[in-house]
Amino acid sequence: MTDRNTQAEIIRQSLKRRYRKERRFRAYGILAIAIALSALVVLFVDIIGKGHTAFIKTTVTLEVDIDPEMMYLDDATDERQLRMADFVEPLVQALLREVPGATEANRDAVRDLLNPYASNQLRDALKENPELLGTTQTMTFLTHTNVDVYVKHAGDEDYSIKLSDRQQAWVDQLLDKGVIETSFNDVLFSRGDSRDPSRAGILGAIVGSLLTMFVTLILSFPIGVAAAIYLEEFAPQNRFTDFIEVNINNLAAVPSIIFGLLGLAVFINLFGMPRSVPLVGGLVLTLMTLPTIIISSRAAIKSVPPSIREAAEGIGASKMQVVLHHVLPLALPGMLTGSIIGMAQALGETAPLLLIGMVAFIVDVPDGFLDSATVLPVQVFLWAGSPELAFIERASAAIMVLLAFLISMNALAIWLRKRLERRW
Repeated sequence: MTDRNTQAEIIRQSLKRRYRKERRFRAYGILAIAIALSALVVLFVDIIGKGHTAFIKTTVTLEVDIDPEMMYLDDATDERQLRMADFVEPLVQALLREVPGATEANRDAVRDLLNPYASNQLRDALKENPELLGTTQTMTFLTHTNVDVYVKHAGDEDYSIKLSDRQQAWVDQLLDKGVIETSFNDVLFSRGDSRDPSRAGILGAIVGSLLTMFVTLILSFPIGVAAAIYLEEFAPQNRFTDFIEVNINNLAAVPSIIFGLLGLAVFINLFGMPRSVPLVGGLVLTLMTLPTIIISSRAAIKSVPPSIREAAEGIGASKMQVVLHHVLPLALPGMLTGSIIGMAQALGETAPLLLIGMVAFIVDVPDGFLDSATVLPVQVFLWAGSPELAFIERASAAIMVLLAFLISMNALAIWLRKRLERRW
């Protein structure tokens, strides 16, 4: 009886130890998930904290006297006179009337409150509508970047305020009067890059990314699916196909910068294609995403039950008909999911595009596949390396937009998988 009790006690102690190990293992898993979620929270809080102000712009609204004598302009339709006219003076005079206590002796300090490109805005308005010459117009201009930083970051130790005490007092007074206001920064989504942070936008990078992704999609998806169908359904099992399969799996793990070197050597140096264009960028990203699409497409084809093939062949369907009419439609949801994930990976790539010249400073929004362009990740890279802190908040805002694209694409992949997949 004693031996039986002793044996039962040993079993109970063994079970207790096993249960403790299971609880510890479960606790380690929960801790790992908590650490990962905490890291994500810290990342998003940091990005949003630095970038949310980039969605706000600071503007000044002035009553501008478009005086011909002040601008030395007689005919607003004369291109030569427009090039030689003084479009700064009307803006300075309008701002002097609004700034309390400012005189002609302070004109340089007052002029520094305006964006350097404000005169171009006045010139373009007059060029578009010559009838404005000799009239007084209410116009809204962007403020200088230093004013924008002061309005949005006054008191923030991470930002150095470059306005003098007198200029800061003027800005505070103009804010109280409503002459200087803040509003949603539509410039961020309506312009390309600029040397001036307050005028810098991501439209050019967004269009460049869309053009590059379009080239990548129309090339990588059909080629990847066709390669997967051939390898899985038609290719004979021999050393050659084994060699291809091994290399496809290896290519999926190759660093992306290698594909950039390949694109530089082949597409640019060998074929003489232009640098920094969406076509070359799309070709490079196609090479990078093909292994991912092929692997995911083969996995989707393998998931189709053999009974589907056997039933189709039993009623006389050819091999091609079995694949195109039965296997491919059932495997398509998995193929689409893998392709979208591969495209999302390509959208966030920077290294291969840097090597083909898409790191260039591009102001204009591209109109086609052969126009010079940049992409969102490269735009973030450029702004993050800028010495001006005003560009850092725009880099963070561009990251937020890029993350929104990536999350949307992954959400689409998940929705397609849930919506279209079939369980056997």
